[in-house]
Amino acid sequence: MLREWVLYLTAPAPLAFRRLGYVRESVSLYSRSRRCHTAWRPHLEATRAAIREAMAGLSRRRTVVVLGSGLLDDIPLATLAESFAQVRLVDAVHLWPARRAAGRYRNVERVARDLGGSAALLLRGETDLHDAVTPLCSGPDVDLVISANLLSQVPILPLDWYDERGWPEPPDLGRRLVSAHLDALGQTKARVCLVTDTVEIELDREDRETDRLDLMHGVALPPPDRCWDWDLAPFGESSADRRLVHRVQAYTDWHRALRRQASQGPGKEKAVSRDGDGF
Repeated sequence: MLREWVLYLTAPAPLAFRRLGYVRESVSLYSRSRRCHTAWRPHLEATRAAIREAMAGLSRRRTVVVLGSGLLDDIPLATLAESFAQVRLVDAVHLWPARRAAGRYRNVERVARDLGGSAALLLRGETDLHDAVTPLCSGPDVDLVISANLLSQVPILPLDWYDERGWPEPPDLGRRLVSAHLDALGQTKARVCLVTDTVEIELDREDRETDRLDLMHGVALPPPDRCWDWDLAPFGESSADRRLVHRVQAYTDWHRALRRQASQGPGKEKAVSRDGDGF
C-alpha cells in the first residue's frame, strides 16, 4: 500500500488528469498487474507477439507510436527501441517504473495525452470529443501505430465521471468514444496494430457464465488475426467465487482487416476461433 501511495503522490501528471482520475486508475492498474502477474502472463506475451508480428515486413522503421503504453508490461520496448529510429510512448500517465524503463533508451520519448479526447467534455462541458490520436499518428515519418489494450479503457473514466456525480451521461457516449478511436486509427496512413479486449465474462467456480459485458458498447469489429482469453481477475481478486475473463482480439494490420471486412460485405463475416482461424 505504501508503494502505491508514493506512486500516486509522485506521478508527474497535469492537475486535470488527476481530477479525471487517470493517476488513480494508473496506480490501481499497477497494483493489480503485480498481484495477478502469473495469471496475466499469457495475455501479455500474446500482446507482445502480436506487436512483433505487426513489425514484420515493414519497408521502413522510422517512428513507432504506442498508444496506451501504460506500464509497458505488454510492450516489447527493447525490440521497438532497437528496430525503430524513434519510439513515442503515449498515455495519460507515465508512472515512475515505466519512466525508468523508457529512460534506458535514447530514442524513446514519452508523451502525456488524454487519448479518449474527453477531458474538455468532462471538465468544461464541451459537447464534442477532441481527436488526440490523429495529430500523434499523422506524421510523415510514422511507420507503425500500436493501440495496446487501450480501446476498452477509453470509455471507463468518462462514464464513471457521470455515474459518480449522478449526472445523465451524453447519449451513446461509450459507443462514441470507441468509434472515435477506431475512426482515427482507420485514417492513419501507417500500419496499425490493434489489440483490445472486447467482452468481459464473469464465471463461477463451475465455469458457468454468470454475467457478460460488451466492452465495445455495441461497436462491431472485423474478424481478428488472433483471439485469446485474458484471465483478468482470478478467483479472490474481485470475488471469492467469481472470476473475470476478457476476450481479446488482435489485429496485426488494422487496415487489412477493414479491407477484408469490406470485401466480404454485410452479413458475410467469418466466425473466428480463439487462435484466429475460422470454424
